[in-house]
Amino acid sequence: MAQRKTIDDLFIHMLSDIYSAEKQLTKALAKLSRAASDPQLSEAFKIHLEETQGQVERIDQVVETCDIRLKRMKCVAMEGLIEEGQELIDEIEKGPVLDAGLVAAAQKVEHYEIAAYGSLCAIGKQLGFTEGVKLLQATLEEEKATDLKLGEFAERAGNAKASQQDGDDESTRKSGSRSKAGQARAEQA
Repeated sequence: MAQRKTIDDLFIHMLSDIYSAEKQLTKALAKLSRAASDPQLSEAFKIHLEETQGQVERIDQVVETCDIRLKRMKCVAMEGLIEEGQELIDEIEKGPVLDAGLVAAAQKVEHYEIAAYGSLCAIGKQLGFTEGVKLLQATLEEEKATDLKLGEFAERAGNAKASQQDGDDESTRKSGSRSKAGQARAEQA
């Protein structure tokens, strides 16, 4: 049976959830950086790791400013998103196709964070957490900017290179030879 919760409880629950998400993400971003073959993408993941560490600190400031206490919990949504990214790393050969997958996985994470921080800002305003909302809004803007950068990267480099690589794989299949990735796909079929 559901317990009676207040809007304050909901805010604390959501803030605790995104805190867990950001902590999980700090570990995952280092893996994404190592898995990326494109130096610019690898560097972008490193930069976002630093930004994410700052966002964790900012949540600590929100907790202090709003005089609340976070609950110990694990964000299962972020856990799932990170697991999807890990599956890509495990299943796709390092190169442009994996880079395109990493960008897509990272954008899923950003969209989740944008939704979470947007909701926190709205509820925080209702609760009168003016200073806390300013901090959350700063993080929301960072998440939106990261999503835009990832989208630009996908359009500019990652997806174009991946498409070219797939075309190369197709032409080698037609000529009778296969790349390692093509052989692996054929063996799995």
